[in-house]
Formats: sequence, structure tokens, C-alpha cells
Amino acid sequence: MRVVRGRASDRDADREVTATLLEDVAETGVPALRVWSPARQMAFGRRDTRADGYDAAREAAEERGYPAIERSVGGRAVAYTGTTLAFAHARPVEDMRRGLDERYDDAVATVIRGLETVGVDAERGEPPDSFCPGAHSVQSAGKIAGIAQRVRKGAALVSGCVLVADHEEISGVLEPVYEALSVPFDPGSVGSVARAGGDGDAETVARALESAFVDGRERTVEQLSDVS
Repeated sequence: MRVVRGRASDRDADREVTATLLEDVAETGVPALRVWSPARQMAFGRRDTRADGYDAAREAAEERGYPAIERSVGGRAVAYTGTTLAFAHARPVEDMRRGLDERYDDAVATVIRGLETVGVDAERGEPPDSFCPGAHSVQSAGKIAGIAQRVRKGAALVSGCVLVADHEEISGVLEPVYEALSVPFDPGSVGSVARAGGDGDAETVARALESAFVDGRERTVEQLSDVS
């Protein structure tokens, strides 16, 4: 498996790294993985951008120091503090019409297995009124992770976020954002690895998730320059 570590010099370049990764997997058939800490930002989903309160939500995020970006996959807004992790697992596919549920199930199980190695007893699901609500989530003392998927010819990208720490900060900035979007949200539903009693070091958790996704396969590691 090809493993890419670190983040690029700016947000646009960072997103391009993942897009290129997916293209390469479609061409070569070699799976690839990133687990990294994106720069501080509020990532809005497509449904958010069509909501009447979107402009107010963007303003609420940016007033609190979270630059707004718009992502092509996933559901509702997610806050990245700088320690929050993102992962992107690009997998070759032969038939775009098959395997969607299996890939989701595999990703949920893999995240749970990775979190176990850093001291978190997690399970599938999420509390009511969680951030970025969805069926493919992981919880322990609140929602810790959410997972999305995008499929193109030749490859699928299974991606998600994992909250390592900063759950109080995240709930504080998400509350006015979700209020502006008129989406139910319970600030107490936000979890993190640290809140669940696990190791709250982002690098440690990133390597644990990486190992869980690689799952004993041979890996080649590439390091991006992180100057953002």
C-alpha cells in the first residue's frame, strides 16, 4: 500500500494531494492512504452550501478563527482545529455499482480497531443531534469519527475525520454554525479520543489509524512538506 504522510503547503494544495491520490489508484490499481492533520478550518458539505443560512454559518465560523472551505463529499459542517485528523483511503474498484456498503463497514471496523490501540473502546453509531450526522460513524463518550465515500471509475475514496482532542472548542464553534444552518445539534454529543480516555496525541493516533488500514501489508511511505 502507498502511504502519504503530512500535509501540503496550503489548503488547496492539500486537497489536490488527495485528488491526485485517487486518480493514481484508478490508473495503477495500487491502494493508497493518507492520515493527517488538516490546517484549522470549517469544512462545509454540499447541503450546507445550499442552505438559506449558509452565509451566516460561514461568518460564524470565520469570526471564531475557522476559515471556511467547501468539500465535495460528506454531509454537514466539520471543524478541524489543527489536531483533528482526516483520513483518505483510496481503493481500486472494478465495478462502481458494487461494494459501497462493504467499504463503509470495513472503514468503520478499521477505525474502531485503530482507536482500540490508543486506549478507546469505541463502537459504531453516534449520539442524537451529532455534528455531520450519518450512519457511518464511530462513538465513545460522544461522536469521535464520521465516514464518507466517493466512487469514480476505477477507484473509491473512503474518507473521514477523527477527533483527537479539543472537543469543547469544536462544540463551541459548531453550535453557532449549526444554528445558522437550522440543523439540530447537541454540543454535548461531540467526543474525542482524549474525552474517551485515550491517548490525545494527534501523531500517535494518526500512526495507529495508519497501521489499522495497512493491516500488515507492505507499505511504501512518502512524506509531504508541512509548512502551513
